[in-house]
Formats: sequence, structure tokens, C-alpha cells
Amino acid sequence: MLWKTKYQKPLTKLQKVFLIAFLLVLAALVYMEATKPQPVNWFPSYSKEDKIPLGTYVLFDLLKKSFNDKLTEKNTPPFEVLQDSTLNGTYFFVNNSLDFDKTELDSLINWAEKGNTVFISANYFNDKLLDTLKLETTTEVNVEKIGTEPLLKLVNAKFDSQKPFHIKKDLPVRYFSKIDTVSQTVLGVSGAYIDTLQIKEPRINFIKIPMGKGQFFLHMQPEIFSNFFLLSEENAQLTAQVLSYINDGNTIYWDNYYKSGKHIDISPLRVLLNNKYFKWAYYFVLIGVLLFVIFEGRRKQRSIPIIQPLTNKTYEYTRTIAGMYLDKGENHLIAQKQIALFMEFIRTRLRVPTEKVNERFYKTVAERSGNTQEDTLKLFTFIEKVSSQGNTTQEELLKLYQEIKEFKKKIDGKP
Repeated sequence: MLWKTKYQKPLTKLQKVFLIAFLLVLAALVYMEATKPQPVNWFPSYSKEDKIPLGTYVLFDLLKKSFNDKLTEKNTPPFEVLQDSTLNGTYFFVNNSLDFDKTELDSLINWAEKGNTVFISANYFNDKLLDTLKLETTTEVNVEKIGTEPLLKLVNAKFDSQKPFHIKKDLPVRYFSKIDTVSQTVLGVSGAYIDTLQIKEPRINFIKIPMGKGQFFLHMQPEIFSNFFLLSEENAQLTAQVLSYINDGNTIYWDNYYKSGKHIDISPLRVLLNNKYFKWAYYFVLIGVLLFVIFEGRRKQRSIPIIQPLTNKTYEYTRTIAGMYLDKGENHLIAQKQIALFMEFIRTRLRVPTEKVNERFYKTVAERSGNTQEDTLKLFTFIEKVSSQGNTTQEELLKLYQEIKEFKKKIDGKP
């Protein structure tokens, strides 16, 4: 049905002047915002692809030139990587924080005991690693000066005559407040810069821990491996000295998995908004469309007829089919359908693949659903029992329905 178009009064001369002035001011603001220099990004990425101050683009490039084919990247968790028993060399981790779970830590320790090296540089380690290696960490508090600029030095007699290396940036000075002095060796110390290049109270920040035939190196102050630190010719000597402890000619496995700035898939719109010129052009187009709708859309108004939406008959259809199965007493077939729907729920709602149902699957489902790992294992054990048997009683069918319902209630507080 067609309706007559109703026109409003045209804009007056004064209104047009105000509109043009508004658009000019808006364009000037967009231009100023788009052309102003961007602030330096100090995000602790430690990704080999990032050229920001706390990325590791420079370090990875230097290692690649030095080690050639002996530098190998690893993009999966250490537990999966170390399933390959043929790997030998040095596993290299650098990030602002590292959070190994028990399985991964045990794998790294077992791998080191076979004669390999694990090098870890981070400001923050999880409790599992610290408790296992009998360590404690803390942050230095400087009462003489606002902020802390780290001073770093190795204790090896070969480097002892050198002045401490100074990171001219307000960064936390993290150190080991407790180590096992019987078996663990101190390799480097740190402190906060106050007025001179002198560490007044040395704090342990670099240690070596023997592990069977191999060893662990734990280093606190990963900033020495960043672009910001390495681009200073003098400071780069410290990075080279620290790396000399692992330069044994073996393969270096570079970890890409534990990175704050690791690569993730992003949408085309995100790529567009990351470029300030494209971003403000995009905003300007949106503002122009909005103004067109406000000033042009109001002048031409058309009545919109009401169309009733189609009725959803899914619920009635489902009840009819379910009644047919119940009338025939096909409890096992109903149970199989219920299990299939629940597995589809796991894939779509929790984003967990169901091809492999193992310990890692139980742990992921439990974390994302809000259930305990014990309840999750109990439910899937019962599902496996119902799936594998030839017949299902009505009591088992009702129990399966109730347990799945209770499991789903803990997801966002509703089934």
C-alpha cells in the first residue's frame, strides 16, 4: 500500500549557515585528531612481530641471523611441544608474566633433566613454579625517589668490573627474595637507580638451577630483551652477556604461545580502526550519514504498515515428536538425542570442540561452565555409560535429563 509523501518546511537561510558552520568545525576537529602524533605504546607485548618498545622484534631478528636454522618457533603449549621426545636444546621463554600449570611445569622439568636447558625471563611467575623450585619473589620499593629505574649487573668475575646497566624508564624492579643457596647459583643482581650508577643493595634477579643433566635459568627483568633496551648499543651488551649462558650450539626453541601480545585473528573492521587515517575517515562517513538521516530523513516521512511476525511452531513440533518416542517406549533413542543436543550445546555455547573427550576437555568445560571438574567428570562418565549401553531405563533417562539441567544452570545462572 502506497502512502502520500508529506514534506516539511525547507531550511531557512540562518539554519543553513549554522549547519555549514557546524560541518566546518566538525571537519576541523576530525583533521586535528587524525593528524596529531600518536603516544608511544608501552604495552608489554614481547611478541617477535611487534616493533613497539616492549616488543621483541629486534631480539628475534638478531637470534635468527646468529642461529639460522637452529632457531625454531613454537606456537603451541609446552606440554604439546615436549610430546616429541626427539627435541633437544634450549626452550626460551620471555614475557611479562608466565603461568605454567602443573602438567606443563612437570614436562619442562622432565625435559631439562634429560640434559636440556629451559630459559625463562619474566617479571611475574605463578605460585606453582615458585613453590616447586623453592623460590619467593617481590618488588623493590624505593623510598628515596618516586618511581624505579632498574640497574642490572652480572656477578660473573668476567663482567664484574663493568658499571651496572641502566634502564631509563620507570619500571618495577622485581627480584628473588628467597632462593635455595645450596643448589641454586646467583648469576645477576639488580637495584633501583637513585643518583649514581651504583647498586647500593644488590637484589638477586638471575639464577641458575640444576635439573638432573640439564638446567633452568630464571631471569627477572625481561625488558632487557625488548626493542627499547636493545636499540641502545651500550645496553645491548647485557643482553648478549645473559644469552651467553645458553649459547651452547644447540637448537633454541622460541616460545610464541606465552606472549601478552601474541597474534590473534581480528575482523576487517579492527584492521580499519587500527589506522588513524582510515579510522577518522570511517568516523567522518558515519557522521555524514547521521546528519543526512537527521536533516533529510525528517523531511520525507512515510507511514510504515504493521506486519505481524510468523508464529514459531518449533515448541509444538518438538513436543509432538517427543510424545511419539515416549509412546513407543524408545528411551534409549531419546537419551541419544538428548546427549547429541548437549554436545552441540558444549560446541556452540561454550566454544569447546567435542572430537576429543579427555582430561583437557573436562578441565576446559568445567572452567567455562562454572562447574567443578569433579561434577563435569561425573556427568560425562554417566553420559558415556548411557551411550555405550543397548537399552536405557526410564529412571536413567530422567536422571540424565536432571543432571544435564543442573549442569547448565550454573552457566550464566540459567539453563
